[in-house]
Amino acid sequence: MVINIPSQVNRVIEILHSHGFDAYVVGGACRDMLMGKSASDWDVATSALPHETKSVFADFKVIETGIAHGTVTVIVDGMTVEITTFRIESGYSDNRHPDRVDFTSKIEEDLSRRDFTVNAIAYSPLSGFVDPYGGKEDIEKRIIRCVGNPDKRFCEDALRILRALRFSSVLGFEIDNETSESIHCNKHLLANISAERIFVETSKMLCGKDIKRILTDYSDVVFFIFPELEPMNNCNQAHERHIYNVWGHTVAAVDAIKSEPHLRFAMLLHDSGKPHVKTTDENGTDHFYKHAKKSREIADSILHNLKTSNSFRKKVCDLTEFHDFLPDKISKKTYKKYIAKLGFDTVEELFATREADIRAQNPVFLEEGLGANEIGLKILEEIKNESSCFKISDLAVSGNDLAKAGISPSPRMGKILETLLDEVMDDKLENKKDTLLKRAEEINKTVHGS
Repeated sequence: MVINIPSQVNRVIEILHSHGFDAYVVGGACRDMLMGKSASDWDVATSALPHETKSVFADFKVIETGIAHGTVTVIVDGMTVEITTFRIESGYSDNRHPDRVDFTSKIEEDLSRRDFTVNAIAYSPLSGFVDPYGGKEDIEKRIIRCVGNPDKRFCEDALRILRALRFSSVLGFEIDNETSESIHCNKHLLANISAERIFVETSKMLCGKDIKRILTDYSDVVFFIFPELEPMNNCNQAHERHIYNVWGHTVAAVDAIKSEPHLRFAMLLHDSGKPHVKTTDENGTDHFYKHAKKSREIADSILHNLKTSNSFRKKVCDLTEFHDFLPDKISKKTYKKYIAKLGFDTVEELFATREADIRAQNPVFLEEGLGANEIGLKILEEIKNESSCFKISDLAVSGNDLAKAGISPSPRMGKILETLLDEVMDDKLENKKDTLLKRAEEINKTVHGS
């Protein structure tokens, strides 16, 4: 099998070979090539020691990115290529990083330390593939399987538990039985993983095409990471609009929305508050009044603990809190207030969250729900085409303009500006400076007179 690799990577391998060293493309690039995909990361492993690699590439720009662990970065014809010495690792006392790294001259030993068979493949244009653990066969069978003993692999680096789920979700591969059992048994090791790394892997996992299967089959792992979500698993919904319990509905809703991290997180968290507000009426029907606000509290806490950016957290929390809006019952003025509060993009995405929400409910009400969305989207399109005014700063007058007109800065001025905004948003007043100043003077006289 002939594999096309970038000319710069090929040149790196040829240069190392010409100096008597073995060199291979390793890791994800080999997996992607075998799957017929375009590889984005091109890592090279070599028998050359770090100082030997530096010497071989003396005529190139070399960056000592991780030389203590055998990695140097070489710039070849404008492309950055990481070159790492074959190595073996031992003593993972923190369940994440090796206590000791030793260099080796054998590619097979280097591959033995890797996480999954599909990632433990090496390729050289000169000698072809090196695949001591059956990674090519597992790719053909669409299986994620640990290299060697799964318990040992996960104890070495607990992040591999989430990586297994991520690869399975993104690639659509099943996880083999032994590896799967080990994931369930060793999930507690994730307590040793940093919040930042959990967020990165979870984000990628949530955006996978097989996330529904992962959230269903590995809910215990998800609940270990996010214990706040576990109450949803035993929270039934005796209501005509629902056919799943809260967790089942959540899983379906995550699967139903576009594969964007903030959207997938929003659907994962949108009903997290339901178990805390559940009531049952005399007819046996369950209700979840004000669950969206409680869900926002939980979402904010989870994302804060994950150390996400403030902007990401706000966007997810806004979508969580307002996901339950009724698009066909809202006036144009109310939509404008939503836009002023949340931003146009977020209001637009509320329709996506609502569609995912109703697709995860009783299908009897699907057509009704989608129809309501269409009504709301038409109103939103009208607002967009009108170049509407949404906040005080959008008005054609400012506080300075009012001051020049004789209205002194005071709480009264703020009330006048708010009234002007309301009337503009209600289409009762044109957003023109002269018109607004005249109306401001009228309001001021009324307020002053009262």
